[in-house]
Amino acid sequence: VFSNMDRHHYETFEKFGNETFLLHLDNGRAFGRHSRDEPSILAPLQQCCRIRRSTLLRLRLLSLPSFRLSDVMRESLAQDPLAGVAPLLSEPHLSALDRRLASVLQVVQACQDQHSDVIYDDLDEYDQHRRLSVPSSQCNICIHLEEL
Repeated sequence: VFSNMDRHHYETFEKFGNETFLLHLDNGRAFGRHSRDEPSILAPLQQCCRIRRSTLLRLRLLSLPSFRLSDVMRESLAQDPLAGVAPLLSEPHLSALDRRLASVLQVVQACQDQHSDVIYDDLDEYDQHRRLSVPSSQCNICIHLEEL
């Protein structure tokens, strides 16, 4: 979703012989270019076609108009003390998050169209506990999750 290609880049220093070490490089562009998506980041999802139910539900929730990822991120970033100095993410970057999330969900849907075991249900135990403890009529987010 973030299109952060530098996370896959590191250097090693071999000048010290066997006492080498890794140096993780960060180019300071964690959200990438807002106008360019990096589809290769989706390769593991496309190849494995497996996703946890909890992850998929959260991603679907963040794609709903009332819980859009860009809005949630904008609200969260507004709490940062640096937000008063300058925006931490531009509006085009926030819009890119929603566009990239849609791409992730499209890949999951394509996987589901081709395979029957795409979603790993990691919430079975949680669901049993929730049914006993919180009626969904009293839980606003539960109602949205049930819609998904």
